[in-house]
Amino acid sequence: MTENTQQQNPAPTTELPTQYAPAEVEGALYERWVDRGYFTADANSEKDPYTIVIPPPNVTGALHLGHAFQVTLMDALTRRKRMQGYETLWLPGMDHAGIATQNKVEQQLAEEGKSRQDLGREAFTDRVWQWKDEYGGRILGQLRRLGAGLDWSRERFTMDEGLSKAVQTIFKNLYDDGLIYRAERIINWCPRCLTAISDIEVDYQDDDGELVSLKYGEGDETVVVATTRVETMLGDTAVAVHPDDERYAHLIGRRIKLPLTDRTIPVVADTHVDPEFGTGAVKVTPAHDPNDFAIGQRHDLESMTIMDERGVITVHGPFQGLDRFEARSAIVAALREQGRVVAEKRPYVHSVGHCSRCKTTVEPRLSLQWWVKVDTLAQAAGDAVRDGRVALHPKDMEKRYFDWVDNLNDWCISRQLWWGHRIPVWYGPNGEVVCVGPDDPIPGTEAEGWTQDEDVLDTWFSSGLWPFSTLGWPEKTPDLEKFYSTDVLVTGHDIIFFWVVRMMMFGLYAMEDQVPFKTVALTGLVRDEFGKKMSKSNPNAVDPLDWMDAYGSDAVRFTLATGANPGADVPIGEDWVKASRNFANKIWNATRFALMNGATVEGPLPAPEAMTATDRWILSRLNKTVAEVDAFYDDFQFAKLSDALYHFAWDEVFDWYVELSKTTFFEGGEQAKVSGRVLGEVLDVTLRLLHPIVPFVTETLWTTLTGGETLVIAEWPKDSGFRDAAAESEIETLQQVITEVRRFRADQGLQPGQRVPARLDLGGTALAPHEAAIRQLLRLQPEGDAFSATATLPVAGAQVALDLSGTIDVAAERKRLAKDLAAAEKEKAQATGKLGNEAFLAKAPDAVVDKIRGRLAKADEDIARIQQQLERLPQA
Repeated sequence: MTENTQQQNPAPTTELPTQYAPAEVEGALYERWVDRGYFTADANSEKDPYTIVIPPPNVTGALHLGHAFQVTLMDALTRRKRMQGYETLWLPGMDHAGIATQNKVEQQLAEEGKSRQDLGREAFTDRVWQWKDEYGGRILGQLRRLGAGLDWSRERFTMDEGLSKAVQTIFKNLYDDGLIYRAERIINWCPRCLTAISDIEVDYQDDDGELVSLKYGEGDETVVVATTRVETMLGDTAVAVHPDDERYAHLIGRRIKLPLTDRTIPVVADTHVDPEFGTGAVKVTPAHDPNDFAIGQRHDLESMTIMDERGVITVHGPFQGLDRFEARSAIVAALREQGRVVAEKRPYVHSVGHCSRCKTTVEPRLSLQWWVKVDTLAQAAGDAVRDGRVALHPKDMEKRYFDWVDNLNDWCISRQLWWGHRIPVWYGPNGEVVCVGPDDPIPGTEAEGWTQDEDVLDTWFSSGLWPFSTLGWPEKTPDLEKFYSTDVLVTGHDIIFFWVVRMMMFGLYAMEDQVPFKTVALTGLVRDEFGKKMSKSNPNAVDPLDWMDAYGSDAVRFTLATGANPGADVPIGEDWVKASRNFANKIWNATRFALMNGATVEGPLPAPEAMTATDRWILSRLNKTVAEVDAFYDDFQFAKLSDALYHFAWDEVFDWYVELSKTTFFEGGEQAKVSGRVLGEVLDVTLRLLHPIVPFVTETLWTTLTGGETLVIAEWPKDSGFRDAAAESEIETLQQVITEVRRFRADQGLQPGQRVPARLDLGGTALAPHEAAIRQLLRLQPEGDAFSATATLPVAGAQVALDLSGTIDVAAERKRLAKDLAAAEKEKAQATGKLGNEAFLAKAPDAVVDKIRGRLAKADEDIARIQQQLERLPQA
């Protein structure tokens, strides 16, 4: 009794192999989906659109569990929407990954004894394209293996012709609007990669360093400053103190001698200085520290660059030519010799930035770079969330978003690389600066003295255009008109600041206040089963392809979905994947049983009055599950919807409904036909509901059951509103009886298949029609002439009398239970004693006390359970 439209071929089959073998099914099935165009969207369709653009993986990347996690969720969303009748576009593509890709090719050249300089820029770029064509993009093939229903006809690359035009267009527009400029500022510099890097490319970790206190000046004009980077003192151009700090009032405005140099530097007053921290005086190195640069700007201080791009000291003197870390030790030694070292602390643990690519310590460095002026752009990005045009999910992520977007600094967009979008600015022989759009002529030739800027754009610049550039912008394409704004962005909360915000800024700017996406569904990180972060350097890293080989793609997908609570990290272990594999096998075996016992989708559902209470119960529960799953999807509660589907399918359909119906099927007749049609309906709808999460096994089973073409474009189930509270109450009572008697049998040590004589008194309940099912499920045989009840169980208004004589050794069972009872009472006494000890409670941590309270509660439960078992035992 759900609203479904069957899409059937004339002859459903009842034939299924005895076992499900994912490896024999998945590859061919996926290629059939692609070949038949099920994932290809139609921009001219009159259906309502639903659009997701995949966060583009790096062209250098391989599938890891984080990718598999987010792809599973996006696939589930788009598969469901496609089944609901939306014109669904899930657009694939890759990012050119500037630094990572250039590093790959430079490593390849190094093995040949060459460098990129040996090739020259044009030849090196050609070599990178060759590498991309030969080695890049393997992750896209891996996504196919996972079952991702992407529209491969629309695959994009951040450096393809269309996206390159988009990048050049928006750069020109921003430049003309005064939102892109060139200036000297402090940036993150990697001395190994030889480029500026973004904040997201800097990993901070606690390093063992040193804190050295130094004495500047002479006599009563002495100031003590402390630093973790002694080598930067060669570039100091001031000492700063707070204007209200009386200790240094006599020095403000005066100049003091800088050790190891022939220079004097001023003492300046600046409110940035905290007089309570350290000595209240700080050294100022404007060219090598962002805070010092700001102080330098306020006081018009000289900025002295003391290192080259590789971190080698360039200042004339004894330290010239030394690496920064070699210079650090040498300078401390020289200062120590002059009596300038006041204190040294080693190790001094402090947070240090490292390049995420090569792990080199990042150097703050004054550099002439290109910048995006973000104030108005960031304001628009914040307002779009504040006014509800874009929803962040979960909502508590909004605070983190606003903390970032409301305090955003101008963005450094230039990188000193050869692979990437080259900055479209040309410099003339007489100081001319010309920004060139995609349709503009180059202002002059190299022979005429014109040169293009050497830098390329930050990779995040082009990926910031992803939601609209991939749909054809700046052209007004049918795709852009149909599928923009996109509906949902699924991405990790760890890049909300670095990618989500940039897409918001660029999307609102380029698309005239149209948001790039309506909802941002933020996920956590995938961790191991103990909650530890997975890393290639740790033994806990997992290749999802290994798990797919061993257990099937559906098992990996279902495991990931069951852990997907909004914004929360996802623990995952191999045992959980095995459990999901077992679930797929359960679906397979239950459907196979159903097909062999007459389950069908042919013909209309019988009228409710022709059904058994068990039939009406499962249909009522089915419709409730449909409604529940829809609500969870709309709230991005993947863990809850997966759990709901798991328990409905396994517990209610396969364990209860199928088992309760076996008697009906065995007896045959019209009632068996009615139940067969109900079972077919339940399986049909359940497989539809499961399909977005576990597409392969459900497709195989559904097409066998229904004869339908494919689940990919089958209709999503709808809640028909059918409910039967009386049937639900009746079956819940039946379940109570069966569960309680099963528990009693287990407590008495009876084997599951061991038959026991029993008398059932079902008077006063609605269970009389279920007596045959009760006896079959509980292995209860009819009472004979010698029947003598040794235990009677009153359950839910019914009474089940059992004759256990000759089935168990009562004396031995009493002895075993008595031993268990004594152990439980001892545990209770120990826990009670500790919780009654005031001295213990005063000292013990809360977690320890809570654990003991839990032990006490468990002991009480065990005592009650064992006493009940003893009371139920026959008298010896």
